[in-house]
Amino acid sequence: MASPAGVAVPAPARSIDRFFEICLLGMLASGYFAVLGSGFLDLPVAVLVACALLVRVLFLMGIVRLDVPPKLVTVLTLLYIGFYPLDYSFVSREFIPATVHLVFFLAVTKLLTARSDRDFSFLRVVAFLELLAASVVSGGANFFLFLALFLLFTIGTFASGEIRRCTRREVKVVRAGLHSIQWRVTGLTLCVGLGVLVLTAGMFFLLPRTARAAFQHLVPERYHLPGFSNEVSLGEIGEIKTNNTAVMRVRSLLGNLPANVKWRGTALVKFDGRRWYNPMPLRERTIRVDKPQFQLIPDQERPQGDRVGYEVHVQDIGSDVLFFAGKPEYLTISSPFVKKSWTDSYRLPYGYNSSLAYISYDSFPRAASAAPARPLAETAYEYLQLPTVDPRVAALARAWSAGNGSAEGEAAAIERHLRTEYRYTLQLPKTQPADPIANFVLERRAGHCEYFASSMAVMLRVMGIPSRVVTGFQSGTYNPVSGWRVIRASDAHSWVEAWIPKRGWTVYDPTPPDPNVSAAGMWTRLGFYLDAAETFWQEWVLNYNLERQLLLALKMQESTRTASVTWLDGSGVWFEAARSAAATFLRRFGASLAVVLIAAAAAIYFMPRLRLSWNTKRRVLRVQRGQAEASDATLLYNRMLSLLARRGLEKPAWVTPVEFVRSMPASDLAPVVEDLTYAYNDLRFGGRRDAAGRMVALLEQLERL
Repeated sequence: MASPAGVAVPAPARSIDRFFEICLLGMLASGYFAVLGSGFLDLPVAVLVACALLVRVLFLMGIVRLDVPPKLVTVLTLLYIGFYPLDYSFVSREFIPATVHLVFFLAVTKLLTARSDRDFSFLRVVAFLELLAASVVSGGANFFLFLALFLLFTIGTFASGEIRRCTRREVKVVRAGLHSIQWRVTGLTLCVGLGVLVLTAGMFFLLPRTARAAFQHLVPERYHLPGFSNEVSLGEIGEIKTNNTAVMRVRSLLGNLPANVKWRGTALVKFDGRRWYNPMPLRERTIRVDKPQFQLIPDQERPQGDRVGYEVHVQDIGSDVLFFAGKPEYLTISSPFVKKSWTDSYRLPYGYNSSLAYISYDSFPRAASAAPARPLAETAYEYLQLPTVDPRVAALARAWSAGNGSAEGEAAAIERHLRTEYRYTLQLPKTQPADPIANFVLERRAGHCEYFASSMAVMLRVMGIPSRVVTGFQSGTYNPVSGWRVIRASDAHSWVEAWIPKRGWTVYDPTPPDPNVSAAGMWTRLGFYLDAAETFWQEWVLNYNLERQLLLALKMQESTRTASVTWLDGSGVWFEAARSAAATFLRRFGASLAVVLIAAAAAIYFMPRLRLSWNTKRRVLRVQRGQAEASDATLLYNRMLSLLARRGLEKPAWVTPVEFVRSMPASDLAPVVEDLTYAYNDLRFGGRRDAAGRMVALLEQLERL
């Protein structure tokens, strides 16, 4: 920071200024990265703020100079005030995004123009608004990291700001040790910041949060996942698979989920050659949730087979679909209603599709079961409708299924040909062909799951077998650290359900495995730990409620009781084992340990004295070179008091230096001590650096006497 005209800013003041500005910049950067980590910030704003932070860093390093005209800042501010309503109405179309843009505009302007204390105070307010915005829009565990950094930088900013304000008073009291003050303030910042985090952690888990629910309606969906509604166009699932965002987490509660389990979402019936969709209006029935765990299907329709139970947490993906591993029988969910469609898909009513959590118990049929009571003939025509199909595709379907004699055999043959003779890839043609199915089957012979599933469904309908395309997720990855199965956007998948007589709807997956799947490595293991932290954040922070509070208290009580019983039952055995281990350790390493302890004690005793002696000599040499500062006066004066103490003259703590001189008995020492005291006052309080040389000469004279 520039000093007032004609006034030299001492080095300690400059160092505390630099420390203050670094901490303030850290506050702004922490708030910025907290919002950026949520995925909420759009690219132009993110780049603009990053450039402003970089320019401010270069300014602090002395590499660039900032001289933005105030008139330009005023004009830009007035223009943005006029732009804010347009942003709210036409660009962002949401209150939160438009306000976040405004906050970061203020951050950029002040980063480039901050000079005065008022500007720095304004920047502190802007940094707080950044973190407040992040707390509303962020749903990830990285928010806690940036919150901790923000807290540390905030404590450093306010602590150094108070010191900085005191050093600019007209009446100053100069003390020794200011050269290392930035390190002392850093240590104070770390201790206070960690203390605040530890003390508030208990309160955090004692008080369930409700503010997130209040703000939820203000925040738009951060990540919209298309393809899991009543319409999906060819290519959408492939675009989703290029994203590695975690969209769902599953924890097993009963039985074991199959390794290749499919998480069924929506079944689509109609196909126009480019997209699958369900006819409107949707044929659904509303199921009222009147019990904590209610039954979805009657007992007589429950198939014989293995049963599994699991808990599902779905992220904010903009979809109201419920995903199930098998045939759902019992469901626990917070929604008062669940809607079931005629395609056996389930979804929630409007307004319940954010941060969804539910528990389901499903069945997996072991063998072929009898057909459902309601015949498919009532709606069979809808599962057989086709757009204009290339005759070559129809001929290929008949050739593949020839000689099988049954719908089941024909479906299996078509599935086998697609899985073995075609190649999996996420690369799509640069231009969409006029007939995507014919292009895939006859020419490209490579694609992703949508093309395989759509081609098989079309071929089955050509053969007169009712079919539909299902969208959902494939398997996921089990995280051994958290115990949850993680399903990512890249696990999005589509497959086929065909109506087989006496079996009903049967699953077929004609998509071959992805040849580019990489083996687990170091980064995969690191990802498990990061995902475990994210799971903990979602479960115990964002979704923390009274139920989880009681569960946490119960677990702590059980752990305490178990530990107490174990201690009482095994204390004697433990004590004997500990005594034996200690005796063995002392016999083997006793002598070496004694040497190490003696060396450590000697270092603790002598190192402070050696360090003080070294610093004293170094500063005396600096004074002799004419580089003295006001704080060196105290060092030299204390040296004088040490010499006098050896002669039996000790200065009481409540006596001023001048009073001490006047109380000394008449001797050869008194005139030297008097001159040295006045030189001390000139250097410490008068700022006269030439007095340092006089003090050194008088000290040498005092030592000779």
